[in-house]
Amino acid sequence: MASVSDVQALDREAGQAQQAWRERLREDIQTVYAKDPAARSHFEVLTCYPGLHANWLHGLAHGLWKHNRFLLARLVSHINRFVTGIEIHPGAEIGRRFFIDHGSGVVIGETAEIGDDVLMYQGAVLGGTSSDHRKRHPTIGNGVVIGANAVLLGDITIGDGAKVGSGSVVVESVPAEATVIGVPGRITRINGRRLSTQPAGVLDHDRLPDPVLETLKCLVDRVELLETQVRDLTKTTPVDWDEEIPLSCNWLHAEEREGKR
Repeated sequence: MASVSDVQALDREAGQAQQAWRERLREDIQTVYAKDPAARSHFEVLTCYPGLHANWLHGLAHGLWKHNRFLLARLVSHINRFVTGIEIHPGAEIGRRFFIDHGSGVVIGETAEIGDDVLMYQGAVLGGTSSDHRKRHPTIGNGVVIGANAVLLGDITIGDGAKVGSGSVVVESVPAEATVIGVPGRITRINGRRLSTQPAGVLDHDRLPDPVLETLKCLVDRVELLETQVRDLTKTTPVDWDEEIPLSCNWLHAEEREGKR
């Protein structure tokens, strides 16, 4: 029979767990206000944010999963997907202050690990590239931003503070504080240096630099420089640049012969 001290200890543990749960709920609600300027009231946040609901339901499913209640955990995860449109495997490890904005279409795999203060937008996927029973999903660091419809595949690591642009496909690890965009994802550095047009805030997706465009700009500048040098040469050399030069291009002569027939 349980002693009075045992009962008191259980009561203290239950009270501490309840306090921790209330603190976690309060923290998640404040995260919504911090990361979504559209949030206006507690009632709106509690009733109209599927990303928040998905996170809470995943907490329940993950607890069941850790206690080897695998089927029940998968059922809760399935209900979560039906209600919110967000699929999070109950085995995924998710840190504090995680927020999914809009949410629809998000998929997070079984061995994915997500750090604290991560912001994820709709359609993002943390997927696996192997059918083996091992770590096969991404590890996301703290403070990472993952844009809409971004796909991160395999056992890769996204460093703290990194940003993944919308629609990117990332298959290699990303260092901390880097910005990755494109298909496949590329770190936005040109000639070994970081671009100067980095976004000022986590929501400035319209200011993410385009490495292809920046490279083309560099090529255009180089061509213009070469054209200027050629023009200078025409002014300083005695060569008659208007003189017709005989061509020895095989494909050109072949076309001329075809034309004469």
